[in-house]
Amino acid sequence: MRHSCIAVIGAPMDLGAGRRGVDMGPSALRLAGLDERIEALGYEVQDLGNIDVAQPEATPIGPKRARFLPEIYETCARLGEMVYGAVSHKRMPLVLGGDHSIAIGTVSGIAHAYREAGAKIGVIWIDAHADMNTPDTSPSGNVHGMPLACCIGQGPSELTDIFGFAPKVDPHNVAIVGLRDVDRTEVINVRDAGVAAYTMREIDERGLRSVLNEAIAHATDGTDGVHLSFDMDSVDPSEAPGVGTPVRGGLTYREAHLAMEILCDSGKLVGMEIVEVNPVLDIANQTAKLGVELALSALGKRIL
Repeated sequence: MRHSCIAVIGAPMDLGAGRRGVDMGPSALRLAGLDERIEALGYEVQDLGNIDVAQPEATPIGPKRARFLPEIYETCARLGEMVYGAVSHKRMPLVLGGDHSIAIGTVSGIAHAYREAGAKIGVIWIDAHADMNTPDTSPSGNVHGMPLACCIGQGPSELTDIFGFAPKVDPHNVAIVGLRDVDRTEVINVRDAGVAAYTMREIDERGLRSVLNEAIAHATDGTDGVHLSFDMDSVDPSEAPGVGTPVRGGLTYREAHLAMEILCDSGKLVGMEIVEVNPVLDIANQTAKLGVELALSALGKRIL
């Protein structure tokens, strides 16, 4: 790994989701022993706490096509600054969600730091959903269905232009892995954007190793590192029940770990986030415990 220090940052935002509860995700992941177990791998861990997030009960919904847009922008801008600071000080950011809209802040911060150094990043997005809606195509107006579109420069300017530039990542350096639930209005966005998109059928037919190696090739083509955005709903609900938008037929326990191990072996991982852990819907913190295990595999934990 390039980094000996991990900067843990909590982003307890649920403004972008349709169901409440993911604001408790960072606490659930920490409760599952995240910091201590990363330290046991030999890393220095700097837990920077949680960023401030507006509460939905005290906040107007705002635009119906992009609910809580001003507050989500403010949160992502704060997160971006914190992530940028961590990367600038040679620390690898590990961001704990929160709903997936926090990825706009994470990716913005990493991309900004690399851009200042004359470099760029790729993104691997492991998710049951494409998250490539825009306000024009979203059936719900929930921003957690839009963050990847924003990262490639499509969406509200407040979210695409954080740090004053867009896109944050070239769509040809983006790979989505594990797709199995894409809105009909969103399909065109995915097909036309130029991202590499791998459905569960491709994983079934080709195997995860083949798919992930190809995804890494896309994300590393001409880039200087890869950010991993991992939505816990990419894993089958039998293993990760505590998510807001569960979809049957997801990654198995071992497939999820294999994905993390392969990414670690690539030596290209420069940032990571784990999102959409919802303790309200979980069983004995099972999903958060799995999230911690997967983070450890991505950081080098092995069976032998």
